[in-house]
Amino acid sequence: MTNIQEKSKRQRKGSRGVLLLITGFFLASGLLRLGSGTGSAIAREIQTLGHGENQQDTVVPTACETGEGIGELLAALKKREARVTEQEAKLADRMQVLAVAEEGAKKNLAALAEAEQRLKATMALADTAAEDDLSRLTTVYENMKAKDAAKLFEEMDPQFSAGFLGRMRPDAAAAIFAGLTPAKAYSISVILAGRNAEVPTEK
Repeated sequence: MTNIQEKSKRQRKGSRGVLLLITGFFLASGLLRLGSGTGSAIAREIQTLGHGENQQDTVVPTACETGEGIGELLAALKKREARVTEQEAKLADRMQVLAVAEEGAKKNLAALAEAEQRLKATMALADTAAEDDLSRLTTVYENMKAKDAAKLFEEMDPQFSAGFLGRMRPDAAAAIFAGLTPAKAYSISVILAGRNAEVPTEK
């Protein structure tokens, strides 16, 4: 009986050992599965983080590109503003040149108007002086002896002599006419008649 009990004890111990060994295998398998699941979860988390980083990487360049686009737009606007400023400066210079030219033109016109007024005054004085001279000379011819005056008028150009005779008193002119040759008297008469024919008459 003692041997049988010892064998039973040994068998029980062997069974317990086998059970412990099987339990150990199950535990190890569970741990392995748990470890595998944890590894998968960790792998998935890493992959998710990796995707998130990739998404951030894709977003950042877009933001960078947007920033670069804004920078280019601002640079273009600054260039355009610089061109507009330059054009405005050139326009201001041209306006200044035109203003100076206009001021010079006004001064020149004023000087020209003043010179014209002086010229008119000079011509008026000359006309007055010439008229005075003609009047005095006509008076001299009128007061000369008719024969002496006729000799002078005979040598004058018909146009010139007709001018004096037309200004003389009729009696003095008639006396001078009487001393002229028929050809000279006729020429002067034609000129005087032509001048009178151009004078308008009342109807």
